[in-house]
Amino acid sequence: MSQPVPTSDRCVVMGVLNVTPNSFSDGGKHLSREDALAHAHAMWRRGADVIDVGGESTRPGSERVDAETELARVVPVVRQLAADGLRLSVDTTRAAVAEAAVEAGAHIINDVSGGLADPDMAKVAAGTRAPFVIMHWRGHSRDMNALAEYTDVVTEVRDELRARIDEALAAGVAEDAIILDPGLGFAKRAEHDWALLHRLDEFIGMGFPVLVGASRKRFLGALLADADGEPRPASGREVATASVSALSAAAGAWGVRVHDVGASLDAVKVAAAWGKGGL
Repeated sequence: MSQPVPTSDRCVVMGVLNVTPNSFSDGGKHLSREDALAHAHAMWRRGADVIDVGGESTRPGSERVDAETELARVVPVVRQLAADGLRLSVDTTRAAVAEAAVEAGAHIINDVSGGLADPDMAKVAAGTRAPFVIMHWRGHSRDMNALAEYTDVVTEVRDELRARIDEALAAGVAEDAIILDPGLGFAKRAEHDWALLHRLDEFIGMGFPVLVGASRKRFLGALLADADGEPRPASGREVATASVSALSAAAGAWGVRVHDVGASLDAVKVAAAWGKGGL
């Protein structure tokens, strides 16, 4: 039996905590431990259901950090936040970091590679019994733009996720521990991201909780480009992000992963009330 996947009477809101110097969205704003802890607590007080702690940037084109650096960034923050009673996920592609973070108090393993980057990840997920987010991925950040080639992006992403699910199950991950993420922006162009959202019901129909990570991403910047075609900066994409959160929640997504917890929490509450016809 796995640890339970967090649930709510509405779509779950996962707040992003980047303990990195080069995130596309906040540029290292929370790299220091004190700033990271303060920001996590602020998101938690605002109503986040989960705080997602990551120590390695996955922005397109970014280079990897070594495992020791990632561990040093993530584990102390997770340990302190867990002691403070927050529910946490660890955003990592390394099995050693995932295992150490769970031992320090993380509840969920969020692997953007879906187990492809580290062959031991599924075994760690199985051994810890932590809920395991399997995201669609085709390669590390430095290479992923070149991998965004599809004939039918929805069918191909769904089939590739199914292969990752089968591998996780074979490694001993419990079926009720699996959460899927279609991987918006990872080896995807804007047209691919929109196609995946348009047919989000096909991923929900796979029978697993689905996490949507659209927050501040490039496809929103392109949509909101100015008259000269200049994409809107990440800081100006919050209304669009919240709109995606509301629509994803209304479509049946289990959760949304966002930077601005307040805006998306309001959005998913609206979607829940709309769907129920009341409070």
